[in-house]
Amino acid sequence: MNKPLSGHDGPYDAPVEIRGFSVLPEWVDYNGHMNVGFYGVAFDMALEKLMVDHLGLGEVQVKALEQGPYVLQSHMNFLREVQPDEPFYFRFRMLDSDLKRGHYFAQMLSEKDNAVCATQEALFMNVSHETGRSVAYSDWAATRLARMVEDHKILEPAPQIGQPIGIRRSGQ
Repeated sequence: MNKPLSGHDGPYDAPVEIRGFSVLPEWVDYNGHMNVGFYGVAFDMALEKLMVDHLGLGEVQVKALEQGPYVLQSHMNFLREVQPDEPFYFRFRMLDSDLKRGHYFAQMLSEKDNAVCATQEALFMNVSHETGRSVAYSDWAATRLARMVEDHKILEPAPQIGQPIGIRRSGQ
């Protein structure tokens, strides 16, 4: 398909904010805060809004083209508890893209005090539902991803971007 399905061609806010979330009762665990598994659900819900509302990808892309984004790798940092019924929002920045992939960083922030509660850095790839293999984005989609990367280059790097995981020991 040679024309966009939804979204817009930019410029894109730096960062793109996605709002309208709160901790649902079923997301609260026995510790009395949002369970670790539901952070991933919330980041995914916000990513879908970014994909559809800004880039014209995601579910609309799957329905029209039988291809869509698959997350290949994700790294989350949990910085502060999110409490029951607490409203929160996301800030997304696109770090890099090519003809088949995108690399983004997102922050989950409390609506109460704008504190960063969690971050996610992830790599996604466009996958054909027919073959199960990677496929290049349409020209318009690759152009939009590249534009978002360019628009987000002005953002200061967050300390969580590119961080390895492991036990830090003094003297090593």
